[in-house]
Amino acid sequence: MTMPGAFEPSPVANYLPTTAIIEEAENFTARDRYFRLSLERPLGHRPGQFVMVSVFGLGEAPISISNPPGDAPTLEMVIRNAGSLTQVLHSYGPGDAIGLRGPYGHGFDLHDFLGRDVLFICGGLGLAPLRSLIRAVIDRRGEFGRVMVISGCRTPAEEIYRPDLTAWAERGDVDIVRLVDNAANMPWKGRVGLVTEPIAGLKLDPAETVVAMCGPPVMYKFVLLELAGAGINGDRVFVDLERRMRCGVGKCGHCQINDIYCCQDGPVFRFSEIAHLKEAFL
Repeated sequence: MTMPGAFEPSPVANYLPTTAIIEEAENFTARDRYFRLSLERPLGHRPGQFVMVSVFGLGEAPISISNPPGDAPTLEMVIRNAGSLTQVLHSYGPGDAIGLRGPYGHGFDLHDFLGRDVLFICGGLGLAPLRSLIRAVIDRRGEFGRVMVISGCRTPAEEIYRPDLTAWAERGDVDIVRLVDNAANMPWKGRVGLVTEPIAGLKLDPAETVVAMCGPPVMYKFVLLELAGAGINGDRVFVDLERRMRCGVGKCGHCQINDIYCCQDGPVFRFSEIAHLKEAFL
């Protein structure tokens, strides 16, 4: 099954990595490291797609793309230290080379958001893939209605892309709500609470609002309940299931949910298309 508009990589892109050079690397948190890479050619991606990043001789991992589409041969991403491969990647810095395959998957289609009020709901590391779409919307700000971003994480020390969130709030035409579950006795000027809590106060127009969300699976159930309470139906809600990725080409079965493969049919889905797949939100 391949949904309309799904990205279909070429056979060469499927299996043969190209070389990318790290131009910039910075620790965002104790676990999350930001990278900007120089590529051989522009990536040609859509927001919400991902790439397979490899360390030669060790292995590879799927990583979400954080920068918006464009003509520059550049890739931005945030990698969490969660295993032997990502631990090695965290030791890499400017000038080091890594392997790259992709982009893969069915991402966000900007036409679904044009002319609408857009609400982004980001939980923790979910801001990394949604940043690609947020940046694309802000780059064409005049073509959208209200633009709202709810970004939550567990503590202030775990917030990623803090300079971006600050800059977007200072624009004056983007509503930013930053939350933490627990301020943990750290300096924090945002709110304390869950990402569900600000939704009712935004006074959303159900006929005009489109939602994009990404975060831990446990977040989706409660956010979707709040959105339903605000009158927003599942056809206007797009969810990113990027955490299920593994091989990128539909061979390993790790991302399979019944009859769909997230790496090919997703990772971005309209909620109305997968609402019956309870396994998607576990």
